[in-house]
Amino acid sequence: MRIALRRGATLFPGITRTTRCMLAVACLAGLTMAVASTARAGLQPVDLSVDGGEASWHAQRLFVLRWSNPPGPVARVHYRVLDPSGQEALSEATLDWPATSIQHLSVPPSPGAYTAEIWLEDSSGAAGIPVTAKLRFDDGKPGQIAPVQVPAWIGRTAFPYTLHLSDPGGPAPLSGIRGYAATIDGLSGDSPCLVVASCGTGEFELQARGGEGLLTVTGLPEGASYLHAVAVSGSGIRSASPTDTALHVDKTDPLTLLAGNPADWSNRPLSLTAIATDSGSGMLTSSGGGEPFTAIRIDGGAPIEADGNEVSATVIGSGIHSVAYYARDAAGNVADGGVSNGSLNHAPATAVVRIDREGPRVAFANAQDPRDPERIDARASDSLSGLDPALGSIGVRPAGSGERFVELPTERSGSGLRARWNSEAYPRGEYEFRATAYDAAANSASTSSRSNGLPMRLSSPLKVATALLSSFRSHTVHYGRGAIFSGRLIGGRRAPLSAMPVRIIERFDSGAIPAERVSTVKTDATGSFSIRLAPGPSRDLTAVAPPTATLSGANIGSLRLAVRSGLRMRASAARARVGGAPIVFRGGVARAGAAVPEEGKTIQLQFRLPGLPWSEFRTIHTDHRGHFRYAYRFTDDDSRGVRFQFRAYVPAQAGWPYEPAGSLPVQVLGV
Repeated sequence: MRIALRRGATLFPGITRTTRCMLAVACLAGLTMAVASTARAGLQPVDLSVDGGEASWHAQRLFVLRWSNPPGPVARVHYRVLDPSGQEALSEATLDWPATSIQHLSVPPSPGAYTAEIWLEDSSGAAGIPVTAKLRFDDGKPGQIAPVQVPAWIGRTAFPYTLHLSDPGGPAPLSGIRGYAATIDGLSGDSPCLVVASCGTGEFELQARGGEGLLTVTGLPEGASYLHAVAVSGSGIRSASPTDTALHVDKTDPLTLLAGNPADWSNRPLSLTAIATDSGSGMLTSSGGGEPFTAIRIDGGAPIEADGNEVSATVIGSGIHSVAYYARDAAGNVADGGVSNGSLNHAPATAVVRIDREGPRVAFANAQDPRDPERIDARASDSLSGLDPALGSIGVRPAGSGERFVELPTERSGSGLRARWNSEAYPRGEYEFRATAYDAAANSASTSSRSNGLPMRLSSPLKVATALLSSFRSHTVHYGRGAIFSGRLIGGRRAPLSAMPVRIIERFDSGAIPAERVSTVKTDATGSFSIRLAPGPSRDLTAVAPPTATLSGANIGSLRLAVRSGLRMRASAARARVGGAPIVFRGGVARAGAAVPEEGKTIQLQFRLPGLPWSEFRTIHTDHRGHFRYAYRFTDDDSRGVRFQFRAYVPAQAGWPYEPAGSLPVQVLGV
């Protein structure tokens, strides 16, 4: 027999619903059981879904359900909520229209996995089969994460760095721990989630795994950063307060300096000290990267290390050494060129240490150059640091005297020393020489021997003696006249020296322009030379035969060529009337090669009677061109009928380079 029951109808009027269920054989469970044979087939919601997902836990009690109605007349929608044990938590409710959603379905405030039942009813009152959906609600907060254990400093080689987030303390929320939300920034006390109480899906950095979260940080800026982390429940509820952990990062290698290494070569062992400083984690304490140390590595060998910021090592042997020096700070940063945590460390700083403990080799040439016997050569070499071109000397002293060596002017080069010994300046006798060379490391070596082992000794003089001969001694010439200067150059036992230069030096008296003139002539086959001296002021002469590599120099002592002044004068008339107009004397002094003194050239005007000495009657001065003018009046009656002679005379004067002289006389008759 098939009984159709419409929801709300009864077979036993006056009996309560509960009683009816107790009486009905088909009442298995629930207070509103419908007999299966009364349900209309196909009348049930299609694709029932819960906003946010049926399998997801929700932090809010309100749920939104959606479905589609099947074809056919749907008059009403019925729904209710069952608690996790299957008991009715929310009584049946009816929507008197063909609804396709429930917008605000609220569950009880206790967390749990509730069940929503929804069934449809058509216009005839027939009810369809209920369809269920899970409503998972949990607003419980996870416990706080324990503080993250990190070292005081994190170094460059520690990245990528893994942070361990512990399981939150206390009982877990009903929805479990979905994961962790974590952020790292520069602000202390910040929150990893935008919403205070919960974290959105996009804010999860970590998923819960094995009871702890592993957060891998690929890199952080130097300085202080802060990790903010909370545990997040399955419904998105976060811990009440985040754990806040400071992360101090030092990615910079220590600055290491090397002391004790000179810029140049050293001639002794060097004690080197590497000193490290670090402005971040420092060099004094360890903080997870290993104990700080400083190291020196010589020529690629095993490093010499010392704890802390300083280490010393000694380089002993001669040669060019490569020294690497570096340090590791408290964060583990180290520039040793090795590999740390899979990353290549920076290369260490390097320096070149140069040690030369041996002196140079030095020896005089085996023999003198016959073309230049006074040139003293000493060959020197140094196979390591090389010769110092700024140091080194050749000295000389009388042989066997024990006196101090007198240093000669010495030329230095990369191959040795060279000096010139003016043997003519030393008394006759034997002399010994010493050469001292230095290398770039300030090592020195001295020798008084030639390369063949013989002592370096020479006798003075080394050059052939020469002499200049001349018959020219002292000459006086008139203004505008030159002179012939000749002589002869001989060497040794009066052998003529041909094709040799002889310098003729003319040094003019004060006031002459120019002050000096040098001419060069060459001797002929007989060793003779001759030169015409050009006109000009008075002068001293000397002839010099310069020394050569094999010949000594010679000179003729000072000779004199005196030149008289040139002077002219004329009278304005040959007769002078006593008491009448004056006679005007005009003239000038020749000044080729000379400058007129600033005050003018002094001129003495003189007169005489025939056969008598000259007498001065007036002293005048020329103008700057050397010209003069003077008017003279005859006033003495005794002058009538007397024929006078007049002249101008140039006396000696400082700054005037000519000798005294007088002009030709002029005659004037007194009338």
